[in-house]
Amino acid sequence: NPPLLGCFHKGAEGISFEPALEAPDRVPPGRLSLPSDRGDLWFLGCRHGLVLVFDKTRQQFMVWDPVTGHKHYIADPPGLDVTKYVINGAVFRSSAADVHFQVVLVAIQDGQAVARVYSSETRLWGNLITAPVTSESSDLFVTYVTMEPAVLVGHALYWILSGTSSHILEFDLERESLAVIRMPEYFSGVMWPKLMQANDGKLGILYVSGLTAQLWKRNTDLHGVASWGIGTTIELDKLLSLDPRDVVIIQGFAEESHLVLLKTTTSLFTLKLEQLQFKKLFDTKVRCCCYPFESVYGAGNIHAFALPV
Repeated sequence: NPPLLGCFHKGAEGISFEPALEAPDRVPPGRLSLPSDRGDLWFLGCRHGLVLVFDKTRQQFMVWDPVTGHKHYIADPPGLDVTKYVINGAVFRSSAADVHFQVVLVAIQDGQAVARVYSSETRLWGNLITAPVTSESSDLFVTYVTMEPAVLVGHALYWILSGTSSHILEFDLERESLAVIRMPEYFSGVMWPKLMQANDGKLGILYVSGLTAQLWKRNTDLHGVASWGIGTTIELDKLLSLDPRDVVIIQGFAEESHLVLLKTTTSLFTLKLEQLQFKKLFDTKVRCCCYPFESVYGAGNIHAFALPV
C-alpha cells in the first residue's frame, strides 16, 4: 500500500501540502502544493494518488496528480447544475497500475439524488443516474450532499447528506446505482461524524464526543437486512496525553493506510484503530480541514503514471 505522504489543506493561496514522513522520505512541502492567488479551488477529495478539484474561475472539474504535476480538466457534466446545486465527487482508478481514472459526481437536485460517471479513457460522461429522496428519509428543501470527502468501502462510495435528519448517499460502482441509507438515530443533530471503513471492511461512522470516540458499524444479516451497532468505544485520553480542555476533531480517513486523522488544539495525530496506536504527525495551527494524501513518491517513478492529456 502507498504510504501517507502528508495532508493537503485549502487556504487563501491555494492548496498547500504538509508532509508527514521523516527524512529521507520526507516530501518538500512546496513540491506537492497547488498555488492559486484567487482562492478559487475547491478540494473535493483524493484517492489512488489523484486529487479532484473544482476550479470555480474556470467552472470546471480538474483531476490533478501532485507527484507528476499533470492536470486533466473535465467538461461540466450534463444534467448537473454546478451554479445552482452543491455538487460533490470522488476520483478513483480501477487498479493501482491503471493510468486511466474515473470521476463520480453526485448532488441532490429537485427532490432526487443524481450522479454521473466520467471516464478518462473515453473522455465522456455516462448516463444520468437518479434515485428518489423521499419525504420519509429527508426534507427535500434542505437536503444536500455535504462537502466532506467520500469514503470508498468495498465497491461503493459514500457521502454524508445534510438535512433535518441524518442520512448517507451510496453510489455502487459496479451497478452504477444510487441509494439513500439512514444513519442511526444517535447521530440526529450530531456535528462532524466521519464515514470510514471499519476493521472488517464494513461501512463505519466514527464520532468524537469530548475525549471519547465511538465507531458504529453497518451490519447485514443472512436475510440482507442492514442495521447499525456500536463496534468500538475508545477513551482517547487513556491512549494519548491530552488536556481535559482539549478539543479533538476528526480530520479525515486515510483509506489505504487505514488511519484516522485526529486534530487537537495544536497537533495532528494518526490513530490506527486495529492496534489503537497513536502517532503524532506534526504541530499545526491550521483550522481548516486536512485531507490525507497517499501515494508513491520518488524520482525514479515520477512520470510512470502521467495522466492522459
